[in-house]
Amino acid sequence: MKVDTELPRDVREIEHVEIAMPDGTRLAARIWMPEGAEARPVPAILEYIPYRKNDKTLERDHARAPWLAAQGYAYVRVDLRGTGESEGVMEDEYTPIELQDGCDVIAWIADQPWCDGGVGIVGISWGGFNGLQIAALRPPALKAVVTICSTDDRYADDIHYMGGTLLCEQLSWASVMFGINTLPPDPAHVGDRWRDMWTARLDGSGLWLETWLAHQTRDEFWQHGSVCEDFSAIEVPVYAVSGWADGYCRSVFRLVQNLKGPVKGLVGPWAHKYPHLGEPGPAIDWLTEETRWWDHWLKGRETGIMDEPPLRLYLQDHAAPRSHYAHRDGRWITEPAWPSPHVTRTGFALGSDGRMAAEGAALPDAAMTIRSPFWVGVQGGKWCSYALPGDQPGDQRRDDAGSLVFDTAPLDADVDIAGDACLTLTLRSDRPVAQVAARLVDVAPDGAATRVSYGLLNLTHRDGHEDPAPLEPGRDYEIRVPLKHVAQTFRAGHRIRLAVSSSYFPLAWPTPEPATLTVLPGRSRLDLPIRADDGIRVPDFAPPRAAAPLDATYHVTPAAEWTVEEDRDTGRVTVLIRNHEGAALIDAHDLYHSSEGRERYSVLPDDPVSAEGEVVWTHEMRRNDWSVKTVTTTRLTGDRNTFRIVARLRAWEGEVLVRDQSWDTPIPRHLV
Repeated sequence: MKVDTELPRDVREIEHVEIAMPDGTRLAARIWMPEGAEARPVPAILEYIPYRKNDKTLERDHARAPWLAAQGYAYVRVDLRGTGESEGVMEDEYTPIELQDGCDVIAWIADQPWCDGGVGIVGISWGGFNGLQIAALRPPALKAVVTICSTDDRYADDIHYMGGTLLCEQLSWASVMFGINTLPPDPAHVGDRWRDMWTARLDGSGLWLETWLAHQTRDEFWQHGSVCEDFSAIEVPVYAVSGWADGYCRSVFRLVQNLKGPVKGLVGPWAHKYPHLGEPGPAIDWLTEETRWWDHWLKGRETGIMDEPPLRLYLQDHAAPRSHYAHRDGRWITEPAWPSPHVTRTGFALGSDGRMAAEGAALPDAAMTIRSPFWVGVQGGKWCSYALPGDQPGDQRRDDAGSLVFDTAPLDADVDIAGDACLTLTLRSDRPVAQVAARLVDVAPDGAATRVSYGLLNLTHRDGHEDPAPLEPGRDYEIRVPLKHVAQTFRAGHRIRLAVSSSYFPLAWPTPEPATLTVLPGRSRLDLPIRADDGIRVPDFAPPRAAAPLDATYHVTPAAEWTVEEDRDTGRVTVLIRNHEGAALIDAHDLYHSSEGRERYSVLPDDPVSAEGEVVWTHEMRRNDWSVKTVTTTRLTGDRNTFRIVARLRAWEGEVLVRDQSWDTPIPRHLV
């Protein structure tokens, strides 16, 4: 990445500002603005997230915010109520009070002497979510949105559930927030209040996994904050961004298709990252692209950004299967609209001999059965990749061995797809609760199998996610499994593979009991979104650039690892994930902070109720003679009728254990 050591304007940083909410609660902000903004006001850009402006996101913010401020913007980074140095307690994500606070913060910003009255909101992940949700509330000063790695649908397209299956990512993410919620504010900014604020968080934040797991269908809990409930509520311009390795790429297409106001979409090869930090590469000069957006909508400049096609995608080339990529080969393409006139949905027939061919081909049609061992999915990676070693899908041949597999003949020419493939299956189950996983795989001439896309469906949700219904064993059902969007080239000489399994752990939690599915291939089909070459060669973005990095001394550099163990006697498969986010001393603050997460998922090959998940996070902070440490542990198990959460929170001030709290909570399963 190019570091811009000489920025076009001098920038002033204000480390800590407190913004009073109408109820008296004060939210903490860090602000970067051009020197002289009080005399010559500028538009403002708000980023509004819970990830602690003073430590956890400061390194990222330090390279990004000053660069944008130097382009003539006030960049305002606000901690949510109950996080970082903000007062209050955060009891869940995207609550009504969080969104109202966001509206009040925007009004406060617009009223400051250094702001010209126009505000944009930007964010990745949480900040991308609440940016859309706040836009739907229409605060008057909000003029435009940039939403990155986010969703419009909190039930169907988030870390909680996919196709009505319970994602293990729900346990993982709940545990991340369990840990973050135990951290105190920095005494350097809040003074002696820090201990009372910390106590309120330890006592009041609660166990979010319990709340989320109690809502297993698409009820009012998930409809709140899902802007897909009423796209028309969003009237301001929206730029939606994601990556193919990210969990949230599908929302970009829905937003481009459904928003009535000005909208742009961008999807690269990236994981859950800002595009200038994008990995797998190529990362791009996102800060310049983002500035073009803000200049158009907040300054009224003609930057040409709205003259360009509304959707830009990275068409990935084949890559050998790896659980981590630094770079993906490919090229940029554009679409004039979504759905695109360049894309034709093309059907493929399935044969009981394992062949897949253009629809209309004469293929044998005999019933096929599958009862996948519960290790199928071990090569699936994470629902949402963070570009960490192991969290993208590995070679699919092991998972294919426990699946029904349908292959095309070697392709005569390259085939490009862009969009969402969809599998229609006619099947029956021998159990009332069952699930199906469908994977689209690129098979190289040497047999190496790279997952291109996938989809999941809890078959009790076959008619919708609001009111699931048990299956009638032995009855035929026609079901549809939508796969994640992707843009991908299948090379000549390769095969396109469809793999179908009845489990996909540890990406999805197993069904209550083993289910055998009987598939009728002659009454099933795979639809692929095949893209015709439009002949347009789209130039690459420039390489990434940013401001100077934060001065920090790392005692432990960030590191991650992913291992799979298998017991030769029992067949139990265990996935172990370690993510050390680093232990660093922020030189300017003399603040040391460290965080490490360890995840373990385990299952026997033939017993779904043997599934276990456990996540432990350890956080430490210290400065001089002040120090705190917290350890949170969350364990999820279940039987045929009930999930069980066992959790523990421990917190130390110095050497003194000041909190030791435990939970042991049963939650009924509802056709999951």
